[in-house]
Amino acid sequence: MDLLAEYRRATMFFEAGDPTGAARLLEPIVAAEPGNASVRQLLARAYFQSAQLGRAEEQLRVLVDQDPSDHYAHHVLGRTLERLNRPADALRHLRIAAAMYSANDDYRRALDRVESRVGGPR
Repeated sequence: MDLLAEYRRATMFFEAGDPTGAARLLEPIVAAEPGNASVRQLLARAYFQSAQLGRAEEQLRVLVDQDPSDHYAHHVLGRTLERLNRPADALRHLRIAAAMYSANDDYRRALDRVESRVGGPR
């Protein structure tokens, strides 16, 4: 299997609005290259976009464990936990992302939204 060609195909599927198709192509690539953060991130995003939230959480936790300074992984993990109706769990990751990249308005809005659900900043 040409992993790079499959990754490019998966990216095209994702960008064309078929995250489920992208995930099918990305799963064997992540299995072959478990340390490849770019592939794992795209797989997590594909799971998130296709509402496979448990699978997205799993991939994002691996990314955060591999690189705790990955603000984007923290943000998407927080958003995933929010969609799983676990706002208290989401809050930690959204705070980390917003602290690491305070200029990002999306991070701030997500944090504000979840803080309001759990009763304000803690």
